[in-house]
Amino acid sequence: MTGMSQVVATSLPAVVTTKDFAARTELLPIQTLTLTDQQFLTGDSNGKPTTLAGQLSIAQGAGRLPLVMLQHSSAGFAPNIEYWSRQLIAERISTFAIDGFTGRGLEEVNSNHALLGRLNFILDIYRALEALASHPRVDPQRVALMGFSRGGQATLYASLKRFHRMWNKSGVKFAAYLPFYPDCMTSYIGDTDIENRPIRIFGAALDDYNPVAACKAYVERLKAAGNDVELTVYPNASHAFDNPLGPQLAELRPTFESVRNCRIQEEAGGVLVNVETRQPFSYKDTCVAHGAHIGHDPVATEAATTAVKTFLRAAFKLD
Repeated sequence: MTGMSQVVATSLPAVVTTKDFAARTELLPIQTLTLTDQQFLTGDSNGKPTTLAGQLSIAQGAGRLPLVMLQHSSAGFAPNIEYWSRQLIAERISTFAIDGFTGRGLEEVNSNHALLGRLNFILDIYRALEALASHPRVDPQRVALMGFSRGGQATLYASLKRFHRMWNKSGVKFAAYLPFYPDCMTSYIGDTDIENRPIRIFGAALDDYNPVAACKAYVERLKAAGNDVELTVYPNASHAFDNPLGPQLAELRPTFESVRNCRIQEEAGGVLVNVETRQPFSYKDTCVAHGAHIGHDPVATEAATTAVKTFLRAAFKLD
């Protein structure tokens, strides 16, 4: 027909699955501090006031819903954050993903960990609990913590009763802790006296960034103290195995700093000491290695996804 155009469909659109879409997304401010590790360990709050942001993705469903807090790695907001958020939302579990870098003027710290004390993330996590505790769509009795690498380390040690007493003012306790490939090379005073909540650690046998052997030793100490903790190790997986955009053949990142050869221990006054030298630990110590392999493992990712979903369904008492 003259003056009119005709659109001809050459193929049908792909079927869109909507169950992993958030019903609503909110960006919430987190008022926190930037501290040295020694300040954190001694309860010294004279740090730099810092405003971070967190992305609250509210799952489909009515009322107060269970939630998993997601803490990113030294790479920042990598694609695995979106992956896990979508997987959890599909289970009608909301997520809250903390951006621990942008508000501090950082993009990543893989190549220079000294840019930010590792324990800052724990304070950020507790401050995020304060922001979420009164939210009308969050069930404060069903909040779990999940983190990756540096964020996995924060997730693991955020369970310490001592840290809760010093820094967690929210009145909320996590229902569970889910660390992925955390750094377990540091021992803290009282680190087997943890909250009475389950810890489920997911590690990679080929991880040369945060070797799983150190986590195995810590798990044994935790179990000996009567804690509910389990470690799952994926035999063919490397560090960051759950990043769907990572290379499927693990690739070397030559500039990445790793403390895999170090043993670090907290001593009096919140001083972190290199056990070998008996001097305060520094990223200039000879034990600090450079270079680590990063790679995606679809098999391990699928297995971990199933394990996490199964665990959370039980922990949150979902149908």
